[in-house]
Amino acid sequence: MKQGDMTRRRMLATMAAAAGSGLLASCATVIGPRRVELSQSRLQAGLERRFPLHNRMLELFDVELTRPRLAIMPDTDRVGLALDVSVAPPFLRQSWNGSLALSGHLVLDNVRNAVVLSASHVDSFDVEGMDSNRVRDLGRAADVLVNQLLRDMPVYSFRPEDLRYAGVQFVPTRLETAPGALFVTLEPAR
Repeated sequence: MKQGDMTRRRMLATMAAAAGSGLLASCATVIGPRRVELSQSRLQAGLERRFPLHNRMLELFDVELTRPRLAIMPDTDRVGLALDVSVAPPFLRQSWNGSLALSGHLVLDNVRNAVVLSASHVDSFDVEGMDSNRVRDLGRAADVLVNQLLRDMPVYSFRPEDLRYAGVQFVPTRLETAPGALFVTLEPAR
């Protein structure tokens, strides 16, 4: 083979490799943002894996939170969470059952690649068989307990493969509530 043919082939191979590299590098901008739907049932399943939760409140009551039920409230851009509650003093054999309803905002936590419950507060707290004064006092403490137990609790966690598409790494950037679902915008990582 001639020296000129070898040089020409090397030059073509180098140009092809450079063009291929440039094409791969531009994939992130070609692919663009993606919009992913997280249905209410998918979010509910994610929540159920995190319960039951146990805690001692004011060193006087053992509290167990079970059976989370999620409601998406798109008109207020909030979510509601209803829970069953069991309250028992550790020194008595008596326990009370009731319900707890709270609401909060969902926000994106890019460090944990999760949708988390934020700025939650207790909307109602009812315990069957307990006098109303004690329920009112416990209700005030329940707000503190909820902030302690549920603050920044992941409602949904993205798996690493959820954030990769066509060889491009994505990050969640925007969250929208809709009836029965959340929509997350994923954009190529920069």
